[in-house]
Amino acid sequence: MQRRHEMPFGAACLDDGRVRFRLWAPAARRVELCLAEEGGRVVLPMAAGPEGWFELVSDRARAGSCYGYRIDGADEVPDPASRFQPRGVHGLSQVVDPRTWSWRDGNWRGRPWEEAVIYEVHVGCFTPPGTLAALNARLDYLVELGVTALELMPLAAFPGRRNWGYDGVLPYAPADCYGAPEDLKLLVESAHQRQLMVLLDVVYNHFGPEGNYLHGYAPHFFTARHQTPWGDALNFAGTASFWVRRFFIENALYWLNEYHFDGLRLDAVHAIHDDSKPHLLVELAQEVRAGCDPERRVHLVLENDANQARYLGRDPAGRPRLYNAQWNDDWHHAAHVLATGETEGYYADYASSPRAQLGRCLSEGFAFQGVPSPFRRGQVRGEPSRELPPAAFVNFLQNHDQVGNRALGERLNRLAAPEAVRALSAVLLLAPSPPLLFMGQEWGATTPFLFFADFGPELARLVSEGRRREFADFAAFATPEQRRLIPDPEALETFAASVLVWDESQSPAGRQWLDFHRRLLALRRREIIPLVARLANGAAGWRTFADRGLQVVWPFGDGKESLVLLANLGPSPAVGPRVGGRLWFALPAVVQDEQLPPWSVRWLVGEDVRL
Repeated sequence: MQRRHEMPFGAACLDDGRVRFRLWAPAARRVELCLAEEGGRVVLPMAAGPEGWFELVSDRARAGSCYGYRIDGADEVPDPASRFQPRGVHGLSQVVDPRTWSWRDGNWRGRPWEEAVIYEVHVGCFTPPGTLAALNARLDYLVELGVTALELMPLAAFPGRRNWGYDGVLPYAPADCYGAPEDLKLLVESAHQRQLMVLLDVVYNHFGPEGNYLHGYAPHFFTARHQTPWGDALNFAGTASFWVRRFFIENALYWLNEYHFDGLRLDAVHAIHDDSKPHLLVELAQEVRAGCDPERRVHLVLENDANQARYLGRDPAGRPRLYNAQWNDDWHHAAHVLATGETEGYYADYASSPRAQLGRCLSEGFAFQGVPSPFRRGQVRGEPSRELPPAAFVNFLQNHDQVGNRALGERLNRLAAPEAVRALSAVLLLAPSPPLLFMGQEWGATTPFLFFADFGPELARLVSEGRRREFADFAAFATPEQRRLIPDPEALETFAASVLVWDESQSPAGRQWLDFHRRLLALRRREIIPLVARLANGAAGWRTFADRGLQVVWPFGDGKESLVLLANLGPSPAVGPRVGGRLWFALPAVVQDEQLPPWSVRWLVGEDVRL
């Protein structure tokens, strides 16, 4: 089976053996195609068309040919829609014919979103080789763990040889340091053969600071009307915004159809500024729903600090109208404060009532549903989310942001007592919402996940200085001497320290953590997943008790039984309510009526439970 996404730009191999090249360059007067041939470059003029388009169909190019565009006789740039950059973002693009790959997963239609157990991976840090091929060799491990969805941090080509991926500048080209397009297709295919979904993190809110040549010939991609943490916003609503919108919508369809990904996670959509109608997020989701095989299960997930529940609604049949789910930072922040006691930065919003906020997240989705955020200087944050199903929220104790945005990249198990991490893991992995694990979390990895990059010299200096300034307001880094302890993002050692040490998983402590996670995920598969469809949306409730206690109740649609969580999320004993029913998990395993030891968790199906 062949898969090819037809795009209005880039290089496309035609049925007659020729290659069509198209570039949108509205600020250019002249564009030439530069083909690399044996003996040197061949320069061919491209015909100018309406709306700033330049096009050429050539019989001198074929799959594997390397090419660039010369703008107004001066700058030679890569194709912004390049399918591959074999020599990095400053080099020539390569013609790729996706029809040369024969897919062997034709019967794969995906899995229901409610079955998702997500495992987030940075390809470069997951294994010592740091390649797609090395990740492929670990897929059986993920299946045995109980994972059902592999999520890849962004793969779009970025400058240098190491990066988190959020500084990508060529969003159609998988980063060459991880492998070739064929390696990525083999990974997706191999995952599907093991019943694993594969999700891709994509960045539609900015381009990275190095290797983006669009300003020179297509400045219409940007607008000064809105500002983001990365400078001028992308132009999704102003003059000439049509092709900017198409560039990113086509990108979503490209990854889903040509690479057969099962879904996308859209990074930081609160930084997408669009005051037109429909909003880009609405149009993109509608196009994805219409542009993918209706027999496939395709999942779209948001990261959205604004907590806009409007994007997560369901139709009368319970299907997502636009997006399946959102990463739930509220859940993480409340749990983190409970585990560590930290209250600096955005954790200040959760300092006074983290247990209640965790209960609200478990039963209603967001903690902030239209209330002021003290951390944001009183800005009202969020929209009502109570009527949404649990599947609309991806919860987590760790992810790349929450570990890597710390100055020293510490994981939760380096910051909190083991019993606290164990109890919160039991809440996370057995609650109805899809859980997410960050690579190595399951064995209690001690390696940090640090912020790292590989920019050119001047930008590298600015990034290193800016990283240390970023933490000047934190007590632990208040002095220049303390800030010098923060690892340099540009140092190779910083990246190397972030690579997982797999031997840890076979240490006595690693095996205990790994067995714990495997048992919880097996319980989830056996006990929780069959119950999710029975839960009544908008009917869950919560209450706190005995200072440290939390009770959450998810009624079933028949009104007779409920899924019940009883937890003591603190270091001292508590007395909980009496709940009758079938107990199917307890931590610790010995249960003494209503007595709840420190950091204890119980899950049961209760009868006639009322709050």
